Amino acid sequence: QPLITIFMKYLYFDGSCGISGDMTVAALLGLGASRKKLDAAIAGLGLEGVHVHVEHASSYSIAGLSFAVHVHGHDADHVHSHEEGYVEHHHHEHRHLSEVYEILDRAANAGAVTPRALEIAKKIFRIIAEAEAKAHGVPVEEVHFHEVGAVDSIVDILAVAVLADDLGIENCIVTGLNEGSGFVETQHGQLPIPVPAVAHIAEAAGIVLHITETKGEMVTPTGAGIVAALRTQETLPASYKILKSGVGLGKRDFG
Repeated sequence: QPLITIFMKYLYFDGSCGISGDMTVAALLGLGASRKKLDAAIAGLGLEGVHVHVEHASSYSIAGLSFAVHVHGHDADHVHSHEEGYVEHHHHEHRHLSEVYEILDRAANAGAVTPRALEIAKKIFRIIAEAEAKAHGVPVEEVHFHEVGAVDSIVDILAVAVLADDLGIENCIVTGLNEGSGFVETQHGQLPIPVPAVAHIAEAAGIVLHITETKGEMVTPTGAGIVAALRTQETLPASYKILKSGVGLGKRDFG
């Protein structure tokens, strides 16, 4: 009998430095996902004053890409790093899940987003909404997205969905995520890290969190939502070849 070996392609997220939306977008672009499709999808949202910056940079001598969303028209130009956790800024617009879905549908109806990418984006938002609803004790329909309803978060999440879809890899491995410790200042006062939304997503999806000595939030609700939506398994194969890699740089300096 001939020995037939089937090689599988996996998308592997290394969670050793935590995860956020912008870091994931940058890493997927570094992996070779289409910038052209990303730009078309963002244009398809029909949101005014939004543009994105992708640049080569380095962090502690490690080269990678950084991704930032710029939104004009709120308090002059404000760069949203999507690393703001639960801190609410008054120029962020509040949106319910149904309104976020309508904005995403707009891009799909414009032909700028595939059905699969739309499905992934909605799944990520739904996961985060359910966690926020549990954290605040309200129905999912009543959740006001603070950070996540903001334009930059819609762009981050749609971008991840479009780029993951473009890569066409069905299987995604995340072995676990490193998270910081301590407290984060929010509109609700000080909250322990992991913040409630992250803790609820990790609980619902069975995501392993490794709590480290690092002070600060290394896993954002968006980052946790991405893992919960995309991950298909939590262990690496016994042996594997790295075909291509991408590095997404965050905006916080943990030293």
